[in-house]
Amino acid sequence: MMTRSLTLAAALALSACSSAPTHYYTLIPAAHEGAVAAPAPGFEFEMQSVRIPVQVDQPQVVVRQGGGALAILETERWSAPLADELHDALALQMENKLGTRDLAGLAIAPGRERLALRTDVRRFDSLPGQYALVDVVWSLSLRGDGQPRRTLTCSSTLRQSAGVGIEALVLAHQQLVEQLATRIARTARAWVSQPTAGCS
Repeated sequence: MMTRSLTLAAALALSACSSAPTHYYTLIPAAHEGAVAAPAPGFEFEMQSVRIPVQVDQPQVVVRQGGGALAILETERWSAPLADELHDALALQMENKLGTRDLAGLAIAPGRERLALRTDVRRFDSLPGQYALVDVVWSLSLRGDGQPRRTLTCSSTLRQSAGVGIEALVLAHQQLVEQLATRIARTARAWVSQPTAGCS
């Protein structure tokens, strides 16, 4: 009986040692030294909620396998819920592109206008070795300074080539977030200064 117990314990230990390690990923890029901050705008910024499709809103990285098949990669995981990852990554990029901090939850300063951004991600596709893709409807809202609220709704579909491996796929998604922030910030600056300006 003792020999059998020791054999079972050894087998379990070897099984635990041989199991694949779990890797964690983030959409927030590494900090770059020497980055030049954008000039501050004449308005405040507020990052609102980010919605993503429930199919990919998993702790694990979800990838397409061609056609309609999806695979949930058990040992490849996001460091936070994907909606939070995307929210924080986009907020950081918007701060960099606009030259102002995200003031969500704080009162609007007297005599200032505040630009709010809300995003609805319709598709968040990941194909290892091929591409990353996001299809986003985003809405800008400007309020404050005694003026009536006005809004602008736009959509963007962005695609980025991805190398082999999950890390390369995540880097491609990081690049997509930066591209999306660049487009939104460019539109926001033009639209705030000229209300008749549209989506870019």
